[in-house]
Amino acid sequence: MGLFGGSILTRGQSSRIQMDGTLHPDFIPVAEALRHQLETSPGGAAVCVYHRGQSVLDLWGGVKDHKGSPWDHDTMAPSFSTTKGVASTLLHMMVDRGLVRYDDRVAEYWPGFAQAGKERITIRHVLAHQSGLYHIRQMIDRADRMLDWPYMVRAIERAAPLHAPGARSGYHGLTYGYLVGEILQRVTGRSFSRLVQDEIAKPLQLDGMHVGAPPAVLPRAAELLWPKPGLLQRWVPPTPELGDRIEKTAALIQQALLLVGLDIEVGSLLDALVPRGISSFDFGARQVLRAAIPSANGLFTARSLARMYAALANGGELNGVRLLSTDAVKRATQLQGRAPRLAVLPFDMRWRLGYHAIFTTRGIPRAAFGHFGFGGSGAWADPSRELAVAMIVNSGMGTPFGDLRIARISGAALLSVDRRRQRQRARSAFEPRRFRSPLSEVVGLARPAGKRAGTPPGRVSAAGARA
Repeated sequence: MGLFGGSILTRGQSSRIQMDGTLHPDFIPVAEALRHQLETSPGGAAVCVYHRGQSVLDLWGGVKDHKGSPWDHDTMAPSFSTTKGVASTLLHMMVDRGLVRYDDRVAEYWPGFAQAGKERITIRHVLAHQSGLYHIRQMIDRADRMLDWPYMVRAIERAAPLHAPGARSGYHGLTYGYLVGEILQRVTGRSFSRLVQDEIAKPLQLDGMHVGAPPAVLPRAAELLWPKPGLLQRWVPPTPELGDRIEKTAALIQQALLLVGLDIEVGSLLDALVPRGISSFDFGARQVLRAAIPSANGLFTARSLARMYAALANGGELNGVRLLSTDAVKRATQLQGRAPRLAVLPFDMRWRLGYHAIFTTRGIPRAAFGHFGFGGSGAWADPSRELAVAMIVNSGMGTPFGDLRIARISGAALLSVDRRRQRQRARSAFEPRRFRSPLSEVVGLARPAGKRAGTPPGRVSAAGARA
């Protein structure tokens, strides 16, 4: 078993890269990036891109388990903190309906929250990661407490914030979902898992979006696969005892970071991301996937995440289904004021209300927002480009906010859209006509004989040929 559960898989375990799905030729750079990822990383992945409300790329490939079973069109993957974007969207929907307001105090809806100095914390503080309640390591004695929602609610109620609301920005890596989720449950009277289905999955006709998955869909879940064990110690100690030792040496680590200009409390990172026993907590276990951990255990397909963010990229509506009003999207994605100091992470995430800025290999698009997750998954929207991108994976490490794989996929999507817009501007002086583009034999996506170029979207066979 590896970190967060799952099996150990090394590169080269499968000599043939399988890839399937559909794409528009304008988005070949994204397909190239995905194929490169599948060739150089173990496991499998799926990517979906929406532009102007239409699916322009929906690809998947690789393997979904240690046996080498091919990734299917409906395979879902545990997606860690990518789940926070779904939780945030649900809360924005309730604000849009007038059930709650951002600057209301949490205790107005959750009376038990008004303990231990938390009376002044607002919903905005929670969404901007400024409530000072990220220290799950001090709240619970073992990681499997996260499977018990009432226990987590009581633990948060008893906890004292580590700082005054708004004094610091500290990533609430594991507590965020319980904070947002309990507010939602209080104002709607429905469980978080039910809200995901009722408010997002069913209206948008999503084929895979669960936080607290029913048993019937669990066979579709990809197995979490991890690199060779030596890499696991980069982020989470392999034993609780080692975690305790790291905690004791946090002051020395902090001094070392100061020497390179990073003013961060290392102890806060452990508090937020490393509850005791986390190294033996299996995020891919059926018991865990059936529970609701809205910060960390969403089970998604890439196309489901992409459709949700496509609605946000389109002013809150997709194919006649409205999640949010246009004004609500603007309010939810407005950059929040930066706190005087940082905690947990040594860099500014440029928080919106529950979403962070999007880091890509082509820079940080100003209007983009979303959420990435540990292990490499992520999903986001850019209303200025009418673009939505999502990726799920079942292998890799990276950081709490994805890794270079999601950054490369995101960069390729930006490149594809910007080139598309440039071509369309260049043609604007001419008579409108159907766009044609040759489909190059890049990434093994060869155009079959007799098929005209530019016939979007096409299908990619398991061998990589467009059919």
